[in-house]
Amino acid sequence: MTIGRLIQGREAAVLSCRTDTLVHEAVAMLAERRIGAMPVVDDGGLAGMFSERDVIYGLHQHGPQVLSQTVGNVMTAPAVTVEPETTVLQALSLMTRRRIRHLPVLSGGVMVGLVSIGDLVKHRIDQIQSEAEAMRSYIQTA
Repeated sequence: MTIGRLIQGREAAVLSCRTDTLVHEAVAMLAERRIGAMPVVDDGGLAGMFSERDVIYGLHQHGPQVLSQTVGNVMTAPAVTVEPETTVLQALSLMTRRRIRHLPVLSGGVMVGLVSIGDLVKHRIDQIQSEAEAMRSYIQTA
């Protein structure tokens, strides 16, 4: 299964912020939606990713003053991305190697979606359960 098929049909727009968004405003956006990260866009393009980890690292380096800085100062850039043709297993492998939990999906340089490690793990569990059920059914009829 490809990432493109996994995100196909998703209705909700991906929440994002700009590089000039203040960190405390971006933190409020994450908290309100109960999410861990969001893409940072500028001039129509992906500038980076802003996550809970960026806040923690910023607090460690700059103290509470980081909340008054802009997201552009603390975001992770460049963002690690995938394309719609990337397989779920390739994306999981990339997330594991890079120790990240969110991947923007780019097609022709334009962001078309976002996948989380939760999305990918859920897909794998569903797939494994389906295969196990097919095997049980095959064994019972053999």
